[in-house]
Order: sequence, then C-alpha cells, then structure tokens
Amino acid sequence: METINKAGIEVGTGKPMLLIAGPCVLDRLETALEIGEFMARAAESVGFSYCFKASYDKANRTSIDSYRGPGIDKGLEMLQEVKRRLGVPVLSDIHDPLQAKEVAPVLDCIQIPAFLCRQTDLLVAAARTGLPVNIKKGQFMAPWDMRYALSKVKEAGGRQVILTERGSCFGYNNLVVDMRSLPIMRSFGVPVIFDATHSVQLPGGGQGCSSGQREFVSVLARAAVAAGVDGVFMEVYPDPDKALCDGPNSLALEDAARLLKQLSRIRQVSEDGID
Repeated sequence: METINKAGIEVGTGKPMLLIAGPCVLDRLETALEIGEFMARAAESVGFSYCFKASYDKANRTSIDSYRGPGIDKGLEMLQEVKRRLGVPVLSDIHDPLQAKEVAPVLDCIQIPAFLCRQTDLLVAAARTGLPVNIKKGQFMAPWDMRYALSKVKEAGGRQVILTERGSCFGYNNLVVDMRSLPIMRSFGVPVIFDATHSVQLPGGGQGCSSGQREFVSVLARAAVAAGVDGVFMEVYPDPDKALCDGPNSLALEDAARLLKQLSRIRQVSEDGID
C-alpha cells in the first residue's frame, strides 16, 4: 500500500492512525484555534497523527439561507493562522477547479467533496498542485467505482491519494454505512479514512438543513477501526448544538477525546490483522 508522509500528514501502512478533525465550517478564528489545539493534544495522547479540517465555504448547503462560511480569502487567512500558531497541517475542500492553485500555498491536503467526486476537472486540478488529495466517496457511489476517481488523480500526476467513506444514500434523508466498502477501497492500494460524523448525517432531514444522529458516531467509528481503516474523520465543536453547520452530527470535544481512547485500544488489538 502507498503511504503519505508530507507536510506533517502521515497515513498508511506502518504509519500512525490519522485523525482529521475540526469544525464543519470556519466561523471565528478563536473557535478554530480552540478546537485545533484540543484535538491535536487528544490525538497525540493516543499516538494518532493529526490534521485540522475546516471548510471556508460550504457550497452545497440545503437552503440558500444556510451559513456558508467566511469565504476563500478570509478562510485561507484563518487556516494559515491555525497552521502557524498550532504547528499542525490543515485540510479544506475545493468546489471549483480554479480554487486549486489559490489554496495550494496554504493547505497541506486538498479535499474533494463527496458530491463532486466524479468531477474530472476538479480532481485533475487538485492533483496538479502536488498536494495530497483526499477524495470523499459520493453517497451515490459504489465503493468499487471509486477506483475511477482515483485513476483520474493518478493520471494527472497525483501520487498521494486518500479515499474517505462517508456513507451511502438509503432512501430519503438517510445514509447507511456498508463496512465492506472499507477493505474494497483499501484494496486499491491507498489509505482509507472513515468519516464517522458525516456517516450519521440525515441529509436535508432538518426542514431546510441537514440533521444527524450523533449517538451512532462512536458505534460506527469503532466498527470501522476494527475493520482496518487508516484513519478517522470527525467534525467537532465546543457545543455542537450551537454550531452553524452540521451540529446534529458533530461531536463535543470531550466526547471526541473519549472516543479516540477507545479507537486507540481497538487499533492495538486489531493491528495484527491489518496488512
């Protein structure tokens, strides 16, 4: 399996478990710093590597009235400050190929949103930055079809790719996780991350916004780590009920830290079975 070891991001066979965690979307710099500092310490305490994640613009909100974020200019300034003050790598997503070059000087990893994982121009633009690319599996995609998204990045020169599972559509306003998708995508020879919080999202299920079932985050995360993933993705917030985006499926910081301890123990037990 390929491994990634660039700009502080380590993930893959023989590497520590990677935690990608942060708020769904940037709001206040002080909040981002609080979250990043807390999660970096929590990850270090259990032997995980850490990457701060936050979006500067959520272009796929259910309602036009939903909070989208500070925008690319202000958002990149905030991400740069998180990176400078905390000394952690940062990740964010792009929604347009033209954004790739703009974010490349700041980000350490570019994320392709699940809804856009088939967009060839977006994948190619991300690959050409030379940064690691995290492709989130579309809710509408079979896991075996993600090899084609992967090949687009590879053909464009991208050599460091991560695939992230975040659940599949299961009727209206609901997702389900097929744990078989994890070893299937891992068989492509790249690290696989499990998105534990988006997998319990209820897309559009909150009357003009998405809802979620955070009570199932820990259940699915524990199962995914036992299945042999290379890392976990979580959206976290000091008080999730006050988050401006994806609060119902986000974890409080202390709850996330407790979950990491459980995941670390499961990883230790199952490590012998991970090739």
